Amino acid sequence: MIAPDRLAPARAALVLLAAGKSERFGLSDKLGAPFLGKPLGYHVVTALAAVPFQARIAVCDGGALDYAARGYQVVVTDRAEAGVSYSVRRGVKAARAAGCDAVLLALADMPRVTAAHIYRLFDASTGAETVVASSDGTQPRPPALFGRAHFDALETLQGDTGARHLILAGKHVVTDADELVDIDTEEELAYLQAKFGQGRAPAFAKDA
Repeated sequence: MIAPDRLAPARAALVLLAAGKSERFGLSDKLGAPFLGKPLGYHVVTALAAVPFQARIAVCDGGALDYAARGYQVVVTDRAEAGVSYSVRRGVKAARAAGCDAVLLALADMPRVTAAHIYRLFDASTGAETVVASSDGTQPRPPALFGRAHFDALETLQGDTGARHLILAGKHVVTDADELVDIDTEEELAYLQAKFGQGRAPAFAKDA
């Protein structure tokens, strides 16, 4: 039974941030890069497919992945250079238009996120004022859940730090660091491919 002031996925939008420059990833399309049998950018889509969100919104910049075919409202941005804040603003605006009471911000380059962890974020929510972020025990980060009271703040974000100040001040749900890993470089992708695939991963700086 859901507590009266607890947010529920059925009244929330999943806003998947799938836009932005991938300069550190080289010349290839980061989200389209193969990882354990499917494109990197589809892993979180598959992991959260059974969570009954009211709306699913993907903020994209014209990459090759077809999020619409996977049930997402696609918001195309031609201003990826404006930073993650611009993508957040576009996604939250679409969530507000859909009549949602909350948004869950997730990154398309985090392939290890699980539905179980997302439900734990909702379990920690406390209504419209909710800010609940994920953490490895040291650094809070997305996925992060925001109640409707923060929509105005999210829609006025600027720069490339996104909602970091809100996340730092919010509640944090700790999970295994492997679940929150995000891919910035081809070397990081190769490391994860070895660690969670058939090979054995060498030591890597992010684990330090």
